[in-house]
Amino acid sequence: MIRKTLREFWPDTHGLRKWFVIGGILAIVAALCEVAAIALFAVITDEVLSQGDLGAFWTPAFTWLGLAAVAGVVSFAGSYLTSLGAERFLLKLRDRVFAHVQTLTPDFFNNRRLGDLMARLTDDIEAIEELVGSGLVKAFTTVVSVIFFAGAAFVVRWDLALVTFALIPAFLIVSKLFASRFRVAAGRERQSNGVMNSVIEESLSNQTLVQSYNRQATESKNLHRQGANWLRANMQQAWLSSMYGPTVQILQTTCMIVILGFGAWEISAGRLTIGGLLAFAAYLAYLYPAVQGLGQLALEISEAAAGSDRVQEILKARPGVTDRRTAEPLPARAAGRIAFERVGFTYPNRTRPALADLSFTAEPGDVVVITGPSGAGKSTLAKLLLRFYEPTSGRILLDGTDIRDITGASLRENITLLQQEGLVFSGTARENIAYGRPGATLEEIVEAAKLADAHDFINRLPGKYDTTLGQRGRLLSGGQLQRIAIARALLRDAPVLVLDEPMTGLDAATAARVMEPLRRLMAGRTTILITHDLRHVPDTARTIVLEPVRRSNRIKLRHMTPVMSRIAR
Repeated sequence: MIRKTLREFWPDTHGLRKWFVIGGILAIVAALCEVAAIALFAVITDEVLSQGDLGAFWTPAFTWLGLAAVAGVVSFAGSYLTSLGAERFLLKLRDRVFAHVQTLTPDFFNNRRLGDLMARLTDDIEAIEELVGSGLVKAFTTVVSVIFFAGAAFVVRWDLALVTFALIPAFLIVSKLFASRFRVAAGRERQSNGVMNSVIEESLSNQTLVQSYNRQATESKNLHRQGANWLRANMQQAWLSSMYGPTVQILQTTCMIVILGFGAWEISAGRLTIGGLLAFAAYLAYLYPAVQGLGQLALEISEAAAGSDRVQEILKARPGVTDRRTAEPLPARAAGRIAFERVGFTYPNRTRPALADLSFTAEPGDVVVITGPSGAGKSTLAKLLLRFYEPTSGRILLDGTDIRDITGASLRENITLLQQEGLVFSGTARENIAYGRPGATLEEIVEAAKLADAHDFINRLPGKYDTTLGQRGRLLSGGQLQRIAIARALLRDAPVLVLDEPMTGLDAATAARVMEPLRRLMAGRTTILITHDLRHVPDTARTIVLEPVRRSNRIKLRHMTPVMSRIAR
């Protein structure tokens, strides 16, 4: 499991390894200073305290003080540089995972709880760092410390050291017994923590619904239930951690008693000095915690392994579409001619097609209305055009070029999607409109807002264009949110426009008001209007009526005046 985690995440330490190496070297220097300081303590005990020679005290005393100062400085520097590498690793890994997540299809997010994804991008990534980054430094320096203190103890009395070494496997056996159980407990804690975060996020995001339906008590009970699950998983971890410490402490105390008893017998026989015994005991006082630290690392590795599994699950998810090697960006702004040629599509892990044998063309300035009952594939059509998925059969052309031969980024630069929910971020009105074209001037933003019939209500906001709209734009009505989205689309100024149920949820008066800026937005563009509400469809629009695909994939074409309807069965 460790090899698998390192193989996956070790490349992310590229460019940061020098900080871990320097931090580890400085930690080793600090350990050497501690070894030397203990040796000086033995000298002071045997040559100063035992003989009462004050004159012999000052040289080793000041040397000891100097070693302590050096150890303190290098220990601080090593810890800081290791933390620097660790935090940069966290930033780099989180960026990588987040970038990968953003390549996944929208359905990936629809099938997962947001709070759980957030936990994987935060807590689980931090656990990985403790294994791949600072954890490796800690493991290496701990092993080196064990070697140093064990070697120093061997120099003082090799026979006592052999007794000491014979007791070390007991620490490792205890650590191994606890580690396997700790990994299972850590996995349960990670999972329950993600579920609990999801419950909190969903409840807080839907407080209007919760309060209007008087379901506060239900939500509180749900959170309490998930919190109790997390509590049980966390307490299992706590129980194991709490048991591990005292168990190792008992082992350590037993070892110290055995060594001190043997040392006392050696002193009585004149084969060991008090200073030598105290120095040996001091080395053991450093050695056993270091060995215990190795055991604790085993528990941390188990916890990191649980987090690694959850992050790797995300990284294993494949994007619905990737660019072909031969794909190229469009050389210039597209004219906007769209053609569907016998397009069929079946979602992964499903058997019934969402679309079958669909063909139509749309020229710049055309408005093509896609309508039909739920489940007929209206939104699927938009997902295919934006290359969230690729057709199972047939092809889609932009200006005569198969969109699979166009890079995804270039394709989407030429398409604007306006969804039924006016999606906004928690930033200002100005920032939300400028999201359509980063770097736009305030004058351009205001002009887009005027064309979208949003300028007047924005000016009535407390801070006008610098007013923070709140999470998901809760300060605005549905119609106002949609007009902000239209302003964003106008500023983007792409030649192809996809409107996905833009009137859903709006009353007749608001829909009519939103339709005016929509007409301005559609002017001169190739527009695909996905809707089940035909009240505000332009008279010149062509209409394609989709029906759910059944066992038969026959296509029937019927002409209507002035509406053309193609039914895909």
